[in-house]
Amino acid sequence: MNTVTQPSLEQRRHDNVARGVATAHPIWVDRAAGATLWDRDGRRYLDFAGGIGTLNAGHAHPKVVAAIAEQAARFTHTCFQVAAYEPYLRVAEELNRRAPGSAPKKTLLLSTGAEATENAIKIAREYTRRPAVIAFTHGYHGRTLLALTMTGKNAPYKQHFGPFCSEVYHAPFPFELHGVSTRDALSALDELFEGVVSPDRVAAIIIEPVLGEGGFVPAPVPFLKELRRITRERGIVLVADEIQTGFGRTGRLFACEHYDLEPDIITVAKSLGGGLPLAAVIGRAEIMDAPEPGGLGGTFAGNPVACAAALEILEIMDEAFLERAREVGVRIESALRSMQSRFKEIEDVRGLGAMMAMELSRDAGAIVDAARARGLLLVLAGKRDVVRILVPLVVSDAELDEGLAILEAAAAEAYAA
Repeated sequence: MNTVTQPSLEQRRHDNVARGVATAHPIWVDRAAGATLWDRDGRRYLDFAGGIGTLNAGHAHPKVVAAIAEQAARFTHTCFQVAAYEPYLRVAEELNRRAPGSAPKKTLLLSTGAEATENAIKIAREYTRRPAVIAFTHGYHGRTLLALTMTGKNAPYKQHFGPFCSEVYHAPFPFELHGVSTRDALSALDELFEGVVSPDRVAAIIIEPVLGEGGFVPAPVPFLKELRRITRERGIVLVADEIQTGFGRTGRLFACEHYDLEPDIITVAKSLGGGLPLAAVIGRAEIMDAPEPGGLGGTFAGNPVACAAALEILEIMDEAFLERAREVGVRIESALRSMQSRFKEIEDVRGLGAMMAMELSRDAGAIVDAARARGLLLVLAGKRDVVRILVPLVVSDAELDEGLAILEAAAAEAYAA
């Protein structure tokens, strides 16, 4: 009897999934818990990628799973713009309460980070009645058209997807290692105002407190403080994109807390939903109320199952959780600096809290591959020369030490020659 050979998963992917969807690791996940996952062959991996910062509370947190199941049994969807439900309201209340600053706040829930950044700009434009937006080089704000226009990184995101949106301008992000000081960045912003776009035409300035895709570069404190002064003086809405930095990643619920910064608007997503798609725009009430009813929303925006997960996430992320995040960050930084003293190819170690990375002069991809072969998953950033660490913050000391030891062994293999 002839047997039919079934195509492999990779072949089925090749035949059915668009080529433009890249995957960092050639594995197929079967299950996950905490900071660990297992592939279909039963192989265990320590997850230092965390769904690109989406799993700060870990894979399959029992409280989150229980909340998802309970809400799914009640109802999974109505569309909040058709028939409202309390989980949406409760998430908005919690985010308004916990966002930095004393000004009264309101929140819009959405599904993705790109939706959040685009809606933040819509709101800012309606509030100011101005068209222009300033973003920064190396910044990443999403893949949809306006978000991609604001993203200050071409490869691999922009390709030939233009023409892009008008009235979006880019200023240099202060990046001392690559020759851009705070003074340089502020001077360039002044020149942009003087020669390219008048500040009275700028609706919003959007910035990540710590660059994510751009390489885990914290904005200098003096730069953000001056940016806050400038935006207040000029009547410009300051938008902090905390989609990757939020929910404990830097050791605070929001990275802005490290800077004693109260933005006008904060965009969040990723770890808010505990692995489910949920995003938010949180802002000063008078700004958030600028659009007329019907101007904001989305069919799946603030889905009740994702909201139920978020309510558990926000309860989990108490001060003890944030203290643990800071401890994890200290341990990671110590290990990376030890590696830097050993390998000259590590040009920089940087980050904030548990959002840590190392910039390499060569072979970053080889380190990622060697680490995976040893059971550790990592992802790159920057110009694919930065190894970033986004380990779930529920990681145990033993798992963290094991993963960091694997990382050092992978570097030793890559730099053996």
